[in-house]
Amino acid sequence: MKRIVIKVGSAVLTHKNKIAKERMLNLVYFIAKLKKEYDVVLVTSGAVAAGYSALKLDKSKDIGKKALAAAGQPILMTSYKKKFDMFEIDTAQILLTEDDFDSRKRTKMFQDIIDAHLAHDILPIVNENDITSTPEQLFGDNDQLSANVAHAVKADLLIILSDIDGYYDKNPQEFPDAKIYKVLHELPEGVLDDESTPNDPFATGGIVTKLKAAAFMMKYGRKMFLTNGFDLSAAESFLLEKKHTLGTLFEPKIEKEKEK
Repeated sequence: MKRIVIKVGSAVLTHKNKIAKERMLNLVYFIAKLKKEYDVVLVTSGAVAAGYSALKLDKSKDIGKKALAAAGQPILMTSYKKKFDMFEIDTAQILLTEDDFDSRKRTKMFQDIIDAHLAHDILPIVNENDITSTPEQLFGDNDQLSANVAHAVKADLLIILSDIDGYYDKNPQEFPDAKIYKVLHELPEGVLDDESTPNDPFATGGIVTKLKAAAFMMKYGRKMFLTNGFDLSAAESFLLEKKHTLGTLFEPKIEKEKEK
């Protein structure tokens, strides 16, 4: 069975500092369908935003963000559990930092844990451990965390569900004639040097962090698909119907050569 990693951001999961229940339910239903064809690992954001519903603290300050994450993690996981229970899907929470990928022993440990979960039909839900880690131990965004997780667990594909339909040749909010890239085998020169500008105040990413994740995946010969998380129809078409209707597939050159 193919293995995939699904990453969903705060902009998709939350609305006005609360869990967007309908969007989360749509995601959970989508994952329930995916699990019939794939081994699925979920990398989720949303803890800090969920925590803000309980604590009105300043997330721009490190201790405020940690306190929000600590309050938000159980809120986020409880929301997931209630919805996955509807589909009789058991879940497990895994919190990681950048250090977990720097140590072979620690990397092997969480690889084995995820393998054990998947072998017993348990859905691993991964998030970054904002609470006990130092800034040096954090990726800082779940896009790059998800890419590292996908590589570590030998996933065939990383799917990033975002607030955009894919990667465009220019900013679609500023340029009506912007065109979406359907498939990319390498990134345009200089795009990783641009400043990260997330659309949501509780998001830590933006298009640049997604492109960094794509660059990481392609470097290691793996694929990434960037698509809309508000409307899951394109993701569903791509993964369940094998039709590429919308979204950007980042595919390494080695895959392109295989097709020739």
